[in-house]
Amino acid sequence: MRKNLNVIAAYSIMMSLIILVGVFQSWNIALSIFNLCLISAVMTMGANIQWGYAGLINFGIMGYTALGGLAAVLISVDPVQDAWRVGGIDILTSLLIIVGMIMAIRFVLKKFEKSKIRTYSIAGIIVVGIVIVRIVAEPGIEAIEAVEPAKTGFLGGLGLPIVFSWIVGALFAGGLAFIVGKVALGLRADYLAIATLLISEIVIAIIKHEDWLTRGVKNVIGLKRPAPYEVDLQTTDWFINLVEKFNSGKLALISDIPNRQAALNQLVIEGSSVFVKLCYSGLFLIVVIILLFLTQKALYSPWGRMMRAIRDNEEAANAMGKNVVKQHLLIFVLGSAIVGIAGAMLVTQDGLFTPGSYRPMRYTFLIWVMVIVGGSGNNLGSIFGGFFIWFTWIEAEPVSIAFIGLITSGLDYGDPIRTHLIASAPHMRLFIMGTILLITLRFMPRGVIPEKVIRPC
Repeated sequence: MRKNLNVIAAYSIMMSLIILVGVFQSWNIALSIFNLCLISAVMTMGANIQWGYAGLINFGIMGYTALGGLAAVLISVDPVQDAWRVGGIDILTSLLIIVGMIMAIRFVLKKFEKSKIRTYSIAGIIVVGIVIVRIVAEPGIEAIEAVEPAKTGFLGGLGLPIVFSWIVGALFAGGLAFIVGKVALGLRADYLAIATLLISEIVIAIIKHEDWLTRGVKNVIGLKRPAPYEVDLQTTDWFINLVEKFNSGKLALISDIPNRQAALNQLVIEGSSVFVKLCYSGLFLIVVIILLFLTQKALYSPWGRMMRAIRDNEEAANAMGKNVVKQHLLIFVLGSAIVGIAGAMLVTQDGLFTPGSYRPMRYTFLIWVMVIVGGSGNNLGSIFGGFFIWFTWIEAEPVSIAFIGLITSGLDYGDPIRTHLIASAPHMRLFIMGTILLITLRFMPRGVIPEKVIRPC
């Protein structure tokens, strides 16, 4: 009962803070924070499945997030017909060669026992395959990137609703996790963490430099949205009437008709942004609820109990006949797939794909702080960590600026000390994050909402 009260209290405080932002700053900012908190919650659930359920350290969250974003581009952007005409055949031929490489490697793995011959054969197939792929693909890549590079310069996508990319993002991330897991899951925990981080950097490098696929650092903008555009709402009669009815009391205080109309126009502009963000909130909340339901069912199922047993004592689990490697691979794929969903959701909300924005601080280490602070092994705890840490990360800068402005109010406006301190205020978020992490590890090492210990009857 006490644990339930702690959960209710933690989430009540969190929602109260978001409401205070809406009251004292703006509801646009509050809803933006709320939506990003929901996306962070999805990421933390993915990381928590890997670490909290199975004890797997994945420092490659950034890469799986980027793959989700890539899925949003490939699904929602309309195909660039001219690019497909000049280079599509070369790209498709290269893909067929890659498929042939995979089949050849599988053949070698089945035909030969573990030996130097098998190792050299696989290495030879990979090297020769890469060379052939580059030779075949290079003319097509150059032709594709030359097609109106300021606007396109890439193949585009399938032109489907972007919501479909949430599923495809999960498939992309899960597929990469399967490959990584087959190679790296046998490593010790610290080596596994390093390997996943390096693979994540490789993924980001490919996305940033393969312009024919993603436009690289030139970014992809204007992605299709599942919610209406603000400018369209502002000219729609039903929405204007809704805003007018909702703000009838405020508008009634304005007697002058031109001023009243100007006030209504301003309210419509503000209301359209709030309405769109509410649409995203509804979509993201549905995803979080579905994933929470599924992860909770999995956690308290026989499979979940088995995963925790493997996490706590691999040797004992092996002795009991459990296939530890297979289960580790499964949970690594599931956790990464959930992170891929979050990556697609993030690009969906932003409406743009910026490969240069994927950095380890935001998309890996901050996610780990969320899981640690919230409570690993507890889905509700990891979600709370996603909300609390992201809220703190966003609000740390304006709060620090206001605080430093207050304590330096006695100094002249142009005083160099005051100017320096205010300019340094944005960096306070790193100090605040570090302080929160240290306090949590010292006084609440299991997190704010720790894992429930299930004792056998």
